[in-house]
Amino acid sequence: MPTLYWLIDPELNEAVSRLEGNGGVHRFEELIPAEEIEAAHDDYRRRRDAATVRRDGAQPSGGVGGTRTGLKCLHAHLANALAGNEDAVGAMVADTIGLPTLIIESVRD
Repeated sequence: MPTLYWLIDPELNEAVSRLEGNGGVHRFEELIPAEEIEAAHDDYRRRRDAATVRRDGAQPSGGVGGTRTGLKCLHAHLANALAGNEDAVGAMVADTIGLPTLIIESVRD
């Protein structure tokens, strides 16, 4: 799997699932500039590639949640932001589900 970070809290998972089920992926794709989404994918790809130990088999590709362009998984973006990485999508997900931005900001500090 190309995924570095996972949401393990059941309440967060459920809240993000509801958001996705209500068209959140497409809505966020329209609200967040493509350059900011791509920047999160590029940064994620670089960190994942740097953490890859074995290079003799199939290699993961794509950015956040394995996405090559646009948005796919709001769960992965929120997990990425909660891990302290710059992710405009993850920050917007956190705000939308009512997760205090202080949590994300304190992780980065």
